[in-house]
Amino acid sequence: LAWFADDNGDWQELDASGWNVIRRQLLDAEWPGSHVFDLCEHPDAASGYEVEYCGKGLGAFRPDVACAVCFWLPTEYLEEHGPRRVRELALELAAPLPFNSGHAGLAFNRLGTPLELHPLCLRYPGMDVLDLMQVSETIGTRVRGAYWLTFLGQPVLGELGGTTGLRARLSSPDITVQELDGARAVVTLGNWPEAGDTQQGRDLPVHRELARVLEPWLHLRRIPWSGFSDEDMRRWERRFLD
Repeated sequence: LAWFADDNGDWQELDASGWNVIRRQLLDAEWPGSHVFDLCEHPDAASGYEVEYCGKGLGAFRPDVACAVCFWLPTEYLEEHGPRRVRELALELAAPLPFNSGHAGLAFNRLGTPLELHPLCLRYPGMDVLDLMQVSETIGTRVRGAYWLTFLGQPVLGELGGTTGLRARLSSPDITVQELDGARAVVTLGNWPEAGDTQQGRDLPVHRELARVLEPWLHLRRIPWSGFSDEDMRRWERRFLD
């Protein structure tokens, strides 16, 4: 991480002074944690390491608003260290966070919304497309769907009957459910994150199985991405259900 976006949206070097700015904003006494920031390795490319955070002060809460954080790793990290290390890292990052839900897997990281995104995200159902700011404004305590790693906290896990109830609803031997501290759990779908490919019939059946279980708590985007119709958004969000 070498750069951060200041309050005007301009990129500044993430040196000791930059870290002090971010820390001061996060610990602001009037609105603790309500800062929004983006830290990245390359400010002019959608690649490398990145951290996004959308924080909301407690006084600003609405029922569907949540704090959200996103950690990006380049695919080279997965290729070099393997999925086991990536999973361990995801668990380390999740451990101290009081999350309602979360997930990890392959994703399209991009600048803006390129025209190529429409056919690609519909062809490769295992690839995520994330607008963290919009998600943080609307997700509440719901879940975004089924991913390679799907983290579940309260209230959804409790409504599923805890880890025992969740395991009972899942039958595939390629799906594992691990209980975590604080009445939370992580569901793992296979050994590697998979992109799938609808043109080759790889529709990711284990993702479909978990998606059917989570359907009552699914978070649906209210505003389509640029270049997407309402029907396009519905197709993508229900790609493991229809």
